[in-house]
Amino acid sequence: MNDQPRRRPAKPHRRPKKDPVRFLAFEALRAVDERDAYANLVLPPLLKKARAKGDFDGRDAALATELVYGTLRRQGTYDAIVAACIDRPLREVDPPVLDVLNMGVHQLLGTRIPTHAAVSASVELARVVLGEGRAKFVNAVLRKVTAHDLDGWVEKVAPPYDEDAEDHLAVVHSHPRWIVSALWDALGSGRAGIEDLLEADNERPEVTLVARPGRSTTEELVKALGEDNSLPGRWSPYAVRMAEGGEPGALEAVRESRAGVQDEGSQLVAAALAAAPVEGRDTRWLDGCAGPGGKAALLAALAAERGATLLAAEKQPHRARLVERSLAGNPGPYQVITADGTRPPWLPGTFDRILMDVPCSGLGALRRRPESRWRRRAEDLEAFAPLQRGLLREALKAVRVGGVVGYATCSPHLAETRVVVEDVLKGRGGEPVEAEWVDARPLLPGVPALGEGPDIQLWPHLHGTDAMYLALLRRTG
Repeated sequence: MNDQPRRRPAKPHRRPKKDPVRFLAFEALRAVDERDAYANLVLPPLLKKARAKGDFDGRDAALATELVYGTLRRQGTYDAIVAACIDRPLREVDPPVLDVLNMGVHQLLGTRIPTHAAVSASVELARVVLGEGRAKFVNAVLRKVTAHDLDGWVEKVAPPYDEDAEDHLAVVHSHPRWIVSALWDALGSGRAGIEDLLEADNERPEVTLVARPGRSTTEELVKALGEDNSLPGRWSPYAVRMAEGGEPGALEAVRESRAGVQDEGSQLVAAALAAAPVEGRDTRWLDGCAGPGGKAALLAALAAERGATLLAAEKQPHRARLVERSLAGNPGPYQVITADGTRPPWLPGTFDRILMDVPCSGLGALRRRPESRWRRRAEDLEAFAPLQRGLLREALKAVRVGGVVGYATCSPHLAETRVVVEDVLKGRGGEPVEAEWVDARPLLPGVPALGEGPDIQLWPHLHGTDAMYLALLRRTG
């Protein structure tokens, strides 16, 4: 008789089951981290491929999009929570593991996915992409995360506001501390204002279309979208907002470049430049940093209505091709060239209106590119500074006396906005320029809270737009 205890039969090896939605979201997050890619460029082709294979329906695509963007937007907060649940420095966690963890934390704390489903799906993903050992680590960490809801965790991991206001806001609203500080300085308001701004940065932006004058109308876009999926623009007469999302490229007007996707703040910048009074001739317009082409297309349409010509210049050849695509079919005369605005091929005093939407940190578009907040560093602004000043200085030479230059950035940072304009006007770092400010605020009738002037600053929480800045300058000599 065998007195040995009977062993339990070993569990059969189970191959992990690949969840196509979470696997795709993980792929997108890895591309953002490894290749410095942008989610808004990486995700659409991945979704298109999944639909073509029959793996995805509309709900799957919506969930994958939420997992990617939600994880990126709340990365700072989730990093702090994960750090509180592990016994090693966060920097020692491999990036792919941290992506799975943060995506799991987002499902637990930022969505309505049931707790059990969020944990089990994350652990299964970890088995597929990381292996069994790391999957156990993911399971242990996420089970600790389930101990509190988001508010409870924030109370535990964020320093008290009274002790360190900027660090508190950085953790609570998932922005690097230096960006919190810079935005607060630019906004110039109290706690309520900066919290509203930071929270707006974490909201999914609406898809806004532009009906290019003379080529399409807002009525055409509303009809194509259907009244249930369209809202009028808040401020721009050319804007239509997509209420329920969808694919803008499915619209005939967009496919034919008669309309396009363009943030309402970007539309307002172009509209204000076009509305600025000039003295005398008004036939030659320039977009000196035209890529990827949204503002250039709107300016070209507005110029055509007045019998004016637009020259769209872009330094990067691939971006110049995007400009050509945006302007294709414009009824008025226009030209697209590859040129460097700091070493321009045109003669001084050539143009009546010039837009210089200069390269910048992009801090005004963090809603659309949430990964930018984790890539940018304060020292990056120093690299942009000479270029921004050089482009504005050359633009003021290129405009004729009595003509107008619009200096625009998709950043509210003072070092990229008013400081640049004041330095150029006063000749800091170069010869002084004979030019005067034009009050831009009356050129956007009905738009509130534009600042003290004469320049204007738009804000996500006040206007529902990107944080676009515009200064208008008239050359006087």
